[in-house]
Amino acid sequence: MRRPDPPSLPGLLSADDVVATAASIARAQERSGAIPWFAGGHTDPWDHVECAMALSAAGATAEAVRAYEWLRRTQRPDGSWPSKVTVGQVVDAAAETNQCAYVAVGVWHHLLVTGDDSFAWRMWPTVQRAIEFVVGRQTARGEVGWSVGADGSTTDDALLTGSSSTYQALRCALALADWVADPQPDWELDAGRLAHVIADHPEAFLDKGRFSMDWYYPVLGGAVRGERGGDRLEQGWDRFVVTGLGARCVSDEPWVTGAETAELVLALDAVGRSDAATALLSEVQHLRDADGSYWTGWQFAERINWPEEHSTWTAAAMILAVDALSRTTPGSGIFRAEMLPTGVDLIPEPSCGCSSAVGLEEHS
Repeated sequence: MRRPDPPSLPGLLSADDVVATAASIARAQERSGAIPWFAGGHTDPWDHVECAMALSAAGATAEAVRAYEWLRRTQRPDGSWPSKVTVGQVVDAAAETNQCAYVAVGVWHHLLVTGDDSFAWRMWPTVQRAIEFVVGRQTARGEVGWSVGADGSTTDDALLTGSSSTYQALRCALALADWVADPQPDWELDAGRLAHVIADHPEAFLDKGRFSMDWYYPVLGGAVRGERGGDRLEQGWDRFVVTGLGARCVSDEPWVTGAETAELVLALDAVGRSDAATALLSEVQHLRDADGSYWTGWQFAERINWPEEHSTWTAAAMILAVDALSRTTPGSGIFRAEMLPTGVDLIPEPSCGCSSAVGLEEHS
């Protein structure tokens, strides 16, 4: 099993800085392996996985494995996890589809970083059940309903950010399926339909346009790349980016947030704009505290850190951004979609009835 050196960016964050940030995440991890938003706070599956990925990238392999083992133990029979658990107690039993799908991204990432084949085999049934749960909530048009109630009721309402994240997860699940020699051709079709609706059918999603995530997530998740992805980021730049501070969470609030900024860094890097990405990551380091943890955000009208918390998922996004830009670990290309299949053509026509379709393409 590999344990790569922690990533670093000369003049910005050293390897020791990254290790300190990973330690701030590990300090919040509970004995069960769960990683809450902050010590004593609630855990959701998506942010938990993001933190586990950061731990893997920073060399905290044992802590990352504990996080994945928590997912393996607590997965429900239908393949889902509750959306909110606080110190072992389920607070919200509903499941969010993108949160459940994200385990595939984490498991594929950990395999890339560590080369731990036994880990991949051990986690494959968990990933398979989770993805089956998620694709079971996909509409005929291709988007994925975002929430499944505790009673099993599903909404067809879909979120652009959530579906974009789910597309990345489907691609990672397909890569993992190939790794364990258990191909999933139906998932290839599901991924193709999902990418198409993300790229070409904004009307399929609830209107959350004031949130920066809906701006950059189609790029970050991989459904919109190349020149089209770069153009999308340029078009929203002045609306969401505050020079010298970072990216807003919402367009109409004087509030920049570390996680959204780091994710935007990853999206920029994914379309080949690494210089702009590095500059933006540098600008948001005002959120870094002396112990390596990160404040969630900065309210620049009031000139205060708000909320008064150091969130684990903000720290995690920073580590993953440093790894992506530095190309340090074997998992550093996961957001660039290196080695990930996209899905298959919608044959013979997209079920939505329009003329465009997603092509089969392999990224290597």
